[in-house]
Amino acid sequence: MIIIFKYIYIIMSCLFNSFSYFFDEKSTDIRNKICDYLQNNGVVIEGLPTTDVLLMETPNYIQNMRRTSTWGGAIEIQAACNIWNISVIVINIRDTPNISIEFLPISKQINKIIHIEWSGGHYEPKRL
Repeated sequence: MIIIFKYIYIIMSCLFNSFSYFFDEKSTDIRNKICDYLQNNGVVIEGLPTTDVLLMETPNYIQNMRRTSTWGGAIEIQAACNIWNISVIVINIRDTPNISIEFLPISKQINKIIHIEWSGGHYEPKRL
């Protein structure tokens, strides 16, 4: 998503914007909470240190993710599940038939289930 404000282009990640549809928080606050969780080595994959997971992706992963121009993905979805005790169902709408992937909090405690559509390059909240 690109917002034009006085000729300055600001790119916001559609994943964080999608999360903000379901929570009473700004997408930038959601991004920061997720980055803080990752920076504090919050669990993303059980039995594997998060620092190791992030090193497999790219150097300076969290620093890059804090930029509003960086897109979020599976790591951020899993972190959100763990932070807010939610289940996130990602519906892949680019394939026929649509395939869903369910992300669950590691605690197994689910307070809310949200649905997000993914087109291969864009996330959009599923408004039920």
